[in-house]
Amino acid sequence: MEKAQEKRYTRREVTENKDLDKVLVILHDNVYNVHPFLNEHPGGEEILLDHKGTDGSEDFDDVGHSHDAIDLMKKYQVGRLVDSERRNKQPKKGWVAKYNSKEPEKYVQGPGMPFYLLVGGIVFAVAFFFYQF
Repeated sequence: MEKAQEKRYTRREVTENKDLDKVLVILHDNVYNVHPFLNEHPGGEEILLDHKGTDGSEDFDDVGHSHDAIDLMKKYQVGRLVDSERRNKQPKKGWVAKYNSKEPEKYVQGPGMPFYLLVGGIVFAVAFFFYQF
């Protein structure tokens, strides 16, 4: 959605929407009409309908949607919340937020270099000890 065309909604407008062709949901200060996606949603349309007119940001993050799902959402965005009602919530911390980050190497963490140096030192010391005796 282009910035020049972006509609601004209040939370009240989203909550009180009576248009049968719109299922408005707020996710991270953006407003989405998920009505066209109801039959395609892998979790079922009930989940989307349960969040109609509400801020589903926390539940959306808890599920841990894939990058593809997040990219797909862009075509359903119909606007943003007015500036005075934005919460600017960041995604929850933890494995879900790390999984959804654009940098996958950050959520796959190994023990780190000090661990490998320690293990290498122990192996070297054990090998040295056995070769001496």
